[in-house]
Amino acid sequence: MLVSLLVRGTFAVEAEASKSPEKPSSPMCGDVTLGWMTEDLLAAYDKHLRGTGLPALGAWSEQDGPLLRVVGEYRGFVTGPRDLSGYDVDALIAAQTAFFGARGEAVEWKTRGHDLPDDLPDRLRAAGFAAEPTETVVIGRIADMPAAPPVPDGVVICRVGGEAIPAIVAMESQVWGRDCAFIGDHLAGSLAAAPDRLAIFTAEAAGRVVAAAWVALREDGVFASLWGGSTLKAWRGRGIYRALVAVRTRPAAEQGYRYLQVDASDDSRPILERLGFHAVTTTTPYVWAPPS
Repeated sequence: MLVSLLVRGTFAVEAEASKSPEKPSSPMCGDVTLGWMTEDLLAAYDKHLRGTGLPALGAWSEQDGPLLRVVGEYRGFVTGPRDLSGYDVDALIAAQTAFFGARGEAVEWKTRGHDLPDDLPDRLRAAGFAAEPTETVVIGRIADMPAAPPVPDGVVICRVGGEAIPAIVAMESQVWGRDCAFIGDHLAGSLAAAPDRLAIFTAEAAGRVVAAAWVALREDGVFASLWGGSTLKAWRGRGIYRALVAVRTRPAAEQGYRYLQVDASDDSRPILERLGFHAVTTTTPYVWAPPS
């Protein structure tokens, strides 16, 4: 699943491949192992990461009761508090499909593994939403991040601006096997709207972009979100992804942010955990599209 950098999604899915380490036995949150070290991180997540992140130029957010929805992206987006048990959930769901259906747009409802009520996914499916792949939310304390690894031989990593977006889109499209022009649209829109809160990095080798990633510095000044991390297949397993994590940590650390957050794929999760990230919950996007 590929979604917008705005708050969510699998711009955080990393194409780097790795074997998953064994997980210790402890209480579970969704399908993620939780221990005492991560409980405070989950609380911080619920406090700071239930809203929107970087805006794209021309997009806006608005409240609909307890929900926050984002309008003006390539598809709509809905997020809510951890517990909706005190609300008419079916009515809230119907309101979103009516709103975005009138606009002729698809919409993503972001769920987390510890959300309430427990049957929220069932209610979304009953309303015509389809689940996209589940990711693991991992969080790391910036102060605990390891020193930057050496850059692989023949690879140059640098911070870039809008001029690099076409090459990034071409690389992303090759990695994911689909047209990723919407990634370029969002990166360009976010740079135009908040250039001081988005840092984009590329890894170049043999005269081409072989990997790219970016960090969104959230307005709260507490969390920075890592997105992208896609690497061409021939260049995986060389440490490029780990180097991109390190360079994305730097601007967040310089501005006093405390945490890094990633919605991680099964491939990226073990790499991130070895770097000091902790799994705190899962996130699954449910997507509805108006009838064609």
